[in-house]
Amino acid sequence: MDEGFYNETIFHRVINSFMIQGGGFTAELERKQTHAGVRNEAKNGLKNARGTIAMARTSQPHSATSQFFINHKDNDNLDYPSFDGWGYAVFGKVTKGMDVVDKIADVFTTSKRGMRNVPETPVIIESVTRVNSSQ
Repeated sequence: MDEGFYNETIFHRVINSFMIQGGGFTAELERKQTHAGVRNEAKNGLKNARGTIAMARTSQPHSATSQFFINHKDNDNLDYPSFDGWGYAVFGKVTKGMDVVDKIADVFTTSKRGMRNVPETPVIIESVTRVNSSQ
C-alpha cells in the first residue's frame, strides 16, 4: 500500500448483492504486476459480513496477492472453512462510505477482454493512504 500500488486501479468486478472487487487492474484492464502470494488467514475468526474487506484469490487457497473485495452483503459462504476448506480472509471493514460501495454496486456492468461483471465506465481508485486506527 505504501508504494502507491493501488493508485489509479479500478473495481474490475462488480456484482450487486455480492461484492465489489478491485486492486489488480488499470482502467485499461491491464493486469498490474504484484508481489508473491500470501498465506490464507481466513481462520482468523473474522466473518465476510456486509462492509468487510477480504482478500480475493484463485481456487488455490494461498494465491491472494493484491486484489481485494468489499462484501456488499453478508457472505457467510465465504467464511472459513467455506466450500473449499479455506475461505476468504477478512482483513478490514468500511467504517465510512458504505453509500459509495452501494453506488459502485449499482453500476452497469458488461463483459470486456474476457472478463465478466466489469463496470462499463471504469470505477477508479484514485489513491489509497494508510491511516491510524485511532483516527
